Amino acid sequence: MLLVLIMKTLALFAAVLCLQAATVCAGSMYDLVVKNIDGQDTPLSAYRGKVLLIVNVASKCGFTPQYKALEALQKKYAGKGFTVLGFPCNQFAHQEPGTDSEIKQFCSSTYGVTFPLFDKLEVNGPHRAPLYVLLAGGDSPFPGNIRWNFTKFLISRDGKILKRFEPRTTPDSPRVIHALEEALAQK
Repeated sequence: MLLVLIMKTLALFAAVLCLQAATVCAGSMYDLVVKNIDGQDTPLSAYRGKVLLIVNVASKCGFTPQYKALEALQKKYAGKGFTVLGFPCNQFAHQEPGTDSEIKQFCSSTYGVTFPLFDKLEVNGPHRAPLYVLLAGGDSPFPGNIRWNFTKFLISRDGKILKRFEPRTTPDSPRVIHALEEALAQK
């Protein structure tokens, strides 16, 4: 019995190491597959060629009204090759406690969100999602822990991280709009 337990522990440890190695070896975010809000695997390569604003979102946060400005950006710039990607996160004061279905319903009914939403993930700590390892890990141009909900990363059409905006910087701020329009102008 003890031997079986040891073998299972070693197998689990090996699986974790393989996952971490795959994350480290991922050359870009386009190598990653994430689950969308409906639980379906979604390769981020589907967004290659688009300018992206990746945001860790939450439904019960003081910054939650930023959904309105995020949706406005989506509507204004979608035809120019832009999209917002929303990644719910419950790591900050448990401000995203709902299920994926509840989150989707809230975003749709309260803010009319049409941009893609994804499965809840962790942005910091030992279970940090591979996407956030790329966005904020040691090899990122903007490394460091995510401080709170609604941290935003602007991604170029070719997958480079262009800017990081902290939560207090609203999606409709001149800094974000200027950087976004500059990124869209690059073909």
